[in-house]
Amino acid sequence: MNDTSPTSDAQKITSLLKDFRFGMFTTLDSGKPVARPFTIQEVEPGGDLWFLVSKRSSAVQQLAADSRAGVALSSNDSWVSLTGTAEVVHSQERVDKYWSPVVEAWFPDGKEDPEITVLKFSADGGEYWDTPGSRVATALAFVKAKVTGEPLEGDTGKVDL
Repeated sequence: MNDTSPTSDAQKITSLLKDFRFGMFTTLDSGKPVARPFTIQEVEPGGDLWFLVSKRSSAVQQLAADSRAGVALSSNDSWVSLTGTAEVVHSQERVDKYWSPVVEAWFPDGKEDPEITVLKFSADGGEYWDTPGSRVATALAFVKAKVTGEPLEGDTGKVDL
């Protein structure tokens, strides 16, 4: 574990989040976690995330019963796990802001489709793991750890947001 301050850990999480396009969004269904892939539309400082979803989605239905949620994100060399709450935000302005040809694939009736809504995830805590450099650097660090018997070097932190 690194010895960074909570402020720098929060900044690190926010910085890492900007590199992710997709995340596994988890809600609770009768107390059981259910995860599904969501496309991140916007990252705000402190780990708040915005998504476009269908009003009829299971995530929206589950959040109506229990607003607790989580988001897990992964790349080749970094990982972030967030906990928090989520809420539906009815905002045509945000739908317009986030609209793209990719979103249109999910909502072929266009951005005025009454089924589209916006989901805001508000993070209250998170953890991250970040390995140094590129895939090659990560692979070399792994080999070094195996040869020397020393733990794999990397950056990790946990923070309340």
